[in-house]
Amino acid sequence: MSLPIGIVGGGIGGLAAAIALHRAGRPVVVFEQARQFSRVGADINLTPNAVRALDGLGIGAELRRLGARPTHRVSRNYDTAEETSRLAMSGTAEERYGAPQLTLHRADLLATLEAAAPAGSVRLGKRLAGMSEAAEGVTLTFEDGTSEKVAAVVGADGIHSAVRRALFGAEAPRFTGVVAYRAVVPRERVAHLPDLDMFTKWWGPSPQSQIVTFPISAGREIFIFATTPQDSWRHESWTMPGSVEELRAEYAAFHPQARALLEACDAVLKTALYERDPMPAWGRGAVTLMGDACHPMLPFMAQGAGMAVEDAVVLARCVSEGGEDIVASLRRYEAARQPRTAQIQLGSRGNAWLRAGGNADWVYGYDSWVVPLTPGQGTMPEAAAPADAA
Repeated sequence: MSLPIGIVGGGIGGLAAAIALHRAGRPVVVFEQARQFSRVGADINLTPNAVRALDGLGIGAELRRLGARPTHRVSRNYDTAEETSRLAMSGTAEERYGAPQLTLHRADLLATLEAAAPAGSVRLGKRLAGMSEAAEGVTLTFEDGTSEKVAAVVGADGIHSAVRRALFGAEAPRFTGVVAYRAVVPRERVAHLPDLDMFTKWWGPSPQSQIVTFPISAGREIFIFATTPQDSWRHESWTMPGSVEELRAEYAAFHPQARALLEACDAVLKTALYERDPMPAWGRGAVTLMGDACHPMLPFMAQGAGMAVEDAVVLARCVSEGGEDIVASLRRYEAARQPRTAQIQLGSRGNAWLRAGGNADWVYGYDSWVVPLTPGQGTMPEAAAPADAA
């Protein structure tokens, strides 16, 4: 029996890759450092391109059951509530792009992916300690003293990737000077407010200031994501508690409708946002990267998870079509994905996308299952690209 492909990291991208590679006929094993999967995180915003990729993994029906379907994507000025753009989603998006936008709890997506992963493929408590490649495969060693030989390695281990560090050394991200707050409010607590079934982005007085709200948990909860300039907080963690009082004070100048959502919060998480430049290379030999391990991006286009699941599908297609030449398959995958992810990474940094309308087709219309596996597919046409996305 041929060696499996080893996936380091059992998050969204890693589990999606395991499912996609297994469906393509390749044995896989996922090495996850956590000792158990737990219900962590809050929201996940799956735009149509991500949902279509997940549909092909056979989990679309379950995600539709668990998630909410925002009716529109709306932009508003922070102080006047003036609407500056509106994009119909839900059924309209399904007709246009082949899938709706779904918003749900991140843990629900992870649990659905875990249930769909190949039986026995996930090994918990496996923190990577080292990696060495030879002609017959790659040997992974773990902090528990065990080792495993695999045909190839996919580093899906997130923004602080050990696989990336083993390939290219330590990286030094830049602090953006921006912090982000996240909170979840029961719908009944804010039922008197309008537009709860929409994805609404309140654009603040600077590109770094905003409040985003949308339904999750099949509409039973409203998720709040807010960013603001703040140089004094440097902690990069999505699980660190923040201050509700500070949250409300930061957005005192926003419209009463936006502030009313903040008044309903009784707990909030806070993190500093760091930026990284697109990487010129993702892999070497029989090792490659995917998702946040190679293209971590600011959350302003809501494409972090979407890019990871697109990576998973394109990777599986390249491996399936490449036969026994796994190294060539990995380089083909990287070349097919790098232009799109780099453009979205830089566009997310600029945070101007869809503020005053525009064409979302180049992002939402990308179908990772059928797109030609050539560089440049799924990027905004150069003539139409704004400076922040170029």
